[in-house]
Amino acid sequence: MRLKLVMVVAAIAALVGAGSSVAIILSRSTSVHVLSSPDLVITSTLVLPIACVILAAFFVYRHTARRRKTQALLTGVLAAFLSLGVFILASIITSRNTPTQPQPTPRNIG
Repeated sequence: MRLKLVMVVAAIAALVGAGSSVAIILSRSTSVHVLSSPDLVITSTLVLPIACVILAAFFVYRHTARRRKTQALLTGVLAAFLSLGVFILASIITSRNTPTQPQPTPRNIG
């Protein structure tokens, strides 16, 4: 098997697919309201990682001579797990360390 090809293509597919999705989400969503009513661009972020994984598996399938199906399957699974890792890493990096507390509203007593 060409493990170098499988690993490099899976890593590139994960970075391109998940990285572009994360970049689109972070650049477009300045508030939660944008994510609650998504448009075509936000919805396309669901398709980008899947398309990159499929293209990577197809690329490996076409550029290997032996055990094509095994290498393509391995590339797809590895790229999917790496994409998930990129999403988890991005959510950890962009999360807030300290939660914001809501300001107490003044009450008129009397």
